[in-house]
Amino acid sequence: MNSAKLKKLQAAGWKVGSAKDFLNLTNEEALLVELKLSLADALKRARTKRHLSQVELAQRMGSSQSRVAKIEAGDPTVTLDLIVRALLAAGATRGELQKAFASKEKMAA
Repeated sequence: MNSAKLKKLQAAGWKVGSAKDFLNLTNEEALLVELKLSLADALKRARTKRHLSQVELAQRMGSSQSRVAKIEAGDPTVTLDLIVRALLAAGATRGELQKAFASKEKMAA
């Protein structure tokens, strides 16, 4: 959000905060949410980079297209191991996996 819009909202009495504040998450919970979202984004990038449809990826995983859609959407019912398994099935490289994990490590510092 740009600073002018932020100032305007605050002047009108609005409080602006993060999802972490709104949901009252601990630092660890917020980091886990960010990590899962980062991995879900990496999955979508890996899948589209390799010109795979969600159906094709689901077939590689032995799963369903709707499950792949849930993974990519960051559905909270999706586990980290399923996201990583999907990344591997999409052909993600070790470097792509490391990049997805590293992008959220900065938040912990």
